[in-house]
Amino acid sequence: MANEEDDPIIQEIDVFLARSLLEKLYLFQYPIRPASMTYDDVTHLSAKIKPKQQKVELEMAIDTLNPNYCRSKGEQIALNVDGTCTDETSTYSSKLMDKQTFCSSQAASNVSRYAAAVYKKGELHLTPLHGILQLRPSFTYLDKADAKHREREAANEGGDSSQDEAEDDVKQITVRFSRPETEQARQRRVQSYEFLQKRQAEEHWVHLHYYGLKDSRSEHERQYLFSQGHGLAENTELIKSPSEYLMMLMPPSVEEENDKPVAPSNVLSMAQLRTLPLADQIKILMKNVKVMPFANLMSLLGSGTDSTAVLRCVQQVALLVQGNWVVKSDVLYPKDTSSPHSGVPAEVLCRGRDFVMWKFTQDRWVVRKEVAAVTKLCPEDVKDFLEHMSVARINKGWEFMLPYDEDFVKKHPDIVQRQHMLWMGIQAK
Repeated sequence: MANEEDDPIIQEIDVFLARSLLEKLYLFQYPIRPASMTYDDVTHLSAKIKPKQQKVELEMAIDTLNPNYCRSKGEQIALNVDGTCTDETSTYSSKLMDKQTFCSSQAASNVSRYAAAVYKKGELHLTPLHGILQLRPSFTYLDKADAKHREREAANEGGDSSQDEAEDDVKQITVRFSRPETEQARQRRVQSYEFLQKRQAEEHWVHLHYYGLKDSRSEHERQYLFSQGHGLAENTELIKSPSEYLMMLMPPSVEEENDKPVAPSNVLSMAQLRTLPLADQIKILMKNVKVMPFANLMSLLGSGTDSTAVLRCVQQVALLVQGNWVVKSDVLYPKDTSSPHSGVPAEVLCRGRDFVMWKFTQDRWVVRKEVAAVTKLCPEDVKDFLEHMSVARINKGWEFMLPYDEDFVKKHPDIVQRQHMLWMGIQAK
């Protein structure tokens, strides 16, 4: 209490949330420049962006008249990059390094906690940031200079001797056929640095128009940093009690509630999961858990979730087995994938796994040898199917991992009947 008396409140400031530039506002972090030079004085020649990657390239003019600029070094760099001839493809048309390119990289993957603030007339206006990009000098002109140097060396070594050479000698070549790519090999290839670089290069640049600080268009855009209306309906996020703020900043964790099942470790955090659409939440949960009673699924989705909507979504990604929901085979084995064990295509894996699921609709127990004899699949694939939904019992076989959910069957006879018709269609296949 004594500390509070020594540090009294001297002013209260109203805070407003501006939405006009929501998901459009980026923060650019530039390299440090001399104190005498500000970015307001720098001439931006061009700008371009790759929206999906949130990657930006800016081209800025260099003040060649500045006393700190080394003209001889600038001329040498331009000569190394473009050579003696000057055409439309030249990087430096003035035969002087008079511009520099800056390329961006993401400073933070999650920028939801950051915002740009503008203070005016006793009011603080906040606009959430969509991205924070750090701009660093790009030295691609050095690569171009190295390429020019190699071309000149090759021309000097080759000379005119190529004109006197006879036809090239016939060379023997060896033809090799690549083996079918397994799912594990495909995953490694997709996650490789070379593949990611190729995908990034495929996205086309979108050219932008730059407006200076004192341009009328910049003045107009800056007005969007202020909240357009001060009504309560437009700023409900900022009019909450302290306990409501705490709930927004730190949502309750499912793991902390003893009466709810614990989510698997390889699922997104529950706070992240609940930001997704309901259908995506259910698909992710079913894909990771694989077998779940309906009551547990409702608990994981949180209070207030409409059970009718959940029933509609879960039927798209799961099938009913003994009153419990089991994830569909085509969710685990998407099209154009294959088994990591045997290389068998996804279509065959789905039929084999559907057979195992159908057997569990008929009985609590399944014999592994019978499944292998019918599906004609390798033992590792059959074991994967059984481990998805059952538990091995010594000298007995494989038992379905969850007890029969009589409560769900009694409450939803229409869904049970619909699922029974689906199983009859699957059995016919």
